[in-house]
Amino acid sequence: METTSRAAAQAPDAEGGQQAPSARRTVDGYLRAAFPWYGLDEAFTGPRWLMQVGTTADGAVEHGSIGHGDEPTVRNEYAAGGDQETKEKFAVVVTVAASPSRRSADGTGLLEATSVSSAAWLAGVGLLSFTWPGQMDHTLRDDWLEQQTETAWVLADDLDGSDWSTLSLPVDGVPTAFHYRESEFGWVLAGSTSAGVHVGAYGRGMSAYGLGFAVVKDIAAYA
Repeated sequence: METTSRAAAQAPDAEGGQQAPSARRTVDGYLRAAFPWYGLDEAFTGPRWLMQVGTTADGAVEHGSIGHGDEPTVRNEYAAGGDQETKEKFAVVVTVAASPSRRSADGTGLLEATSVSSAAWLAGVGLLSFTWPGQMDHTLRDDWLEQQTETAWVLADDLDGSDWSTLSLPVDGVPTAFHYRESEFGWVLAGSTSAGVHVGAYGRGMSAYGLGFAVVKDIAAYA
């Protein structure tokens, strides 16, 4: 999947109650998508926040993420049951447009097809972005992250392998099968919807077993 990601940090409101330009750009990225966005369903009543969108080389929005719960920070000392774990409870939902292999807009290349594996990989890498194993010098983190990113891709490319189990969760009220795996850093899952998109998710501190997904009715309300 040949995309570029655009970070979308939320900006505070400007004077007079108007959103700052960077906040408007954040929402605009999601509004440009030609597919529906997914988040946790109405059973989740906590905070929701926009994260980032990913675009193809010609600027078309191909995927994006929406966060739920506590906004996570990079964990540099993972300890099961530690204070950091109890403070950070979050789930991030990744929506990926289902697309076949197709030519780029300028006709010079071929864009890879997206699939459930694409959603699984994006979710796995997303979880890694908030992870930093304890006792590791920060100068080694780039090497570790590169290695783990490759591992996430290998795992995503083998969804029928022993590293994954099957979990049934509601999507728009319909029970849907997801590929699911856990690690010491959190959990990752991925599946497809009837709305022409693939859904991935990752989280920590929130159990995946009680989650449900639904189309976001008003993405601008998340800004």
